[in-house]
Amino acid sequence: MLARVQSAVVVGVDAIPVEVEIDLANGLPAFACVGLLQSAVKEGRERVTAAIGNSGYQLPLKRITANLAPADLPKAGSAFDLPIAIGVLLASGQIAVRPSAPNPGFFFGELSLEGGLRPVRGALAMVLCARERGAKWAIIPFDNLAEAALVDGIAVLGARSLREVADHLEGRRPIAESPAPALVADPEPSVDFADVRGQAVAKRALEVAAAGGHNVVMIGPPGGGKTMLARRLATILPPLTPLEILEVAKIHGVAGLLASGRLSGARPFRSPHHTVSDAGLVGGGAYPRPGEVSLAHHGVLFLDELAEFRRHVLEALRQPLEDGMVTIARASLTLSYPARFMLVAAMNPCPCGFLGDPRRECRCRSGEVAKYRGRVSGPLMDRIDLQLAVPGTSWQDMGDDSPQESSAAVRARVSEARSRQLVRYRASPGVFANAHLSSRDVRRWCNPDASGRALLGKAAERFGISARGYARILKLARTIADLEGEERLAAHHVGEAIQYRQLDRAPSEPGLRSAGSGSPPG
Repeated sequence: MLARVQSAVVVGVDAIPVEVEIDLANGLPAFACVGLLQSAVKEGRERVTAAIGNSGYQLPLKRITANLAPADLPKAGSAFDLPIAIGVLLASGQIAVRPSAPNPGFFFGELSLEGGLRPVRGALAMVLCARERGAKWAIIPFDNLAEAALVDGIAVLGARSLREVADHLEGRRPIAESPAPALVADPEPSVDFADVRGQAVAKRALEVAAAGGHNVVMIGPPGGGKTMLARRLATILPPLTPLEILEVAKIHGVAGLLASGRLSGARPFRSPHHTVSDAGLVGGGAYPRPGEVSLAHHGVLFLDELAEFRRHVLEALRQPLEDGMVTIARASLTLSYPARFMLVAAMNPCPCGFLGDPRRECRCRSGEVAKYRGRVSGPLMDRIDLQLAVPGTSWQDMGDDSPQESSAAVRARVSEARSRQLVRYRASPGVFANAHLSSRDVRRWCNPDASGRALLGKAAERFGISARGYARILKLARTIADLEGEERLAAHHVGEAIQYRQLDRAPSEPGLRSAGSGSPPG
């Protein structure tokens, strides 16, 4: 007596099909599960045994063997409980699939001891895998419906118990197909750009960063508003596109962050503490999971007190910043996680924090300042598009009661600029904003006029700008032009972009410590 049931296992953020084979043989009653299984899968036989009995069925007094093929693929997670239980009931003849049922179908779900179905990680990835394998339908836990129903081209059925699945297969009480979920409306943000007084240059720079998806680092004394500005960046970002929603939901589903069934069109905002490990930041661990850089995919990763992060943790950011992908190699397998995010960082200029502050005296020695700044390597800083000095806010600015521009007004300009970029790069896969442009794309789309090219050449020679920095200035200029609705890059676009690369200058260059006050460059 043999039964075969289709399922899948999540590897990275994608799923690989797994065939669950159930064999019942004569002999002393036993229940063995094989196929390179990890602990959660092995323990599933106890859950399956109890769930079958408490659902009104009987565990066969046979020698039961459950094989999860392919045998050389590591199997983790609790999603195999349901397919194993269904396989046992089919092999023992306690249920029979109605002849009219379309085949093949896929099953995923964790069983409780009373036979209920609990949500599992990665349901969206597994349903996508089922569709790619030609499945007509998939049965999943009801609590996973919100994410899995995003997939079209396959009937997604949400069940609450093993008994409900068995009744559906036999045609007694069919499970209705779930409609596509509606996005949950996010509450109005409690913060707004209108709350920020002064810091005109910093606010303009964050608008440019949001419009092009660029990375930003802000350096300045404590209390200047760096964290305040960073946390309001999310309020000026445009909502996720349908394709981005699918990608973000798949990653968060694998990480177990969609258990409540909440789907949102807002961009992710992640802010890990500076004690985070390298595995916590970029992913990995004994059972690899996406890290903060992947959870921030298509959103913002905010690193406050950048220089307090351990250096080897920060260096792990270099590959995802460049490639938009994290690759984790282990002896048994190699995984890749998407990580296309905006890095927003804030740090003090020195250990005491008051270097360059006219109101407070810095007591740090030059060697201490160099050591402190050396915690963030040059190659990492070179990958950050906008490098800003943010001074303390003056009392005149704090006492200014004049109306400030709201996040909604800034977001309208940012969304319009992003729309231009989506149209321009519709034939370039993986490019959603100017920050994602490759070297070839930069040469095609970011050509300044003669005066702009001459200005950039002089800046590169004077400040010693690297080839990577040169390309990032051109990307910034492209974004500034998009905000103005212009296709041609002029000298003033290039000039403003150069002003946002302040750390490329020597410390003696004017403007390094004074930038951030007054009006935006233009």
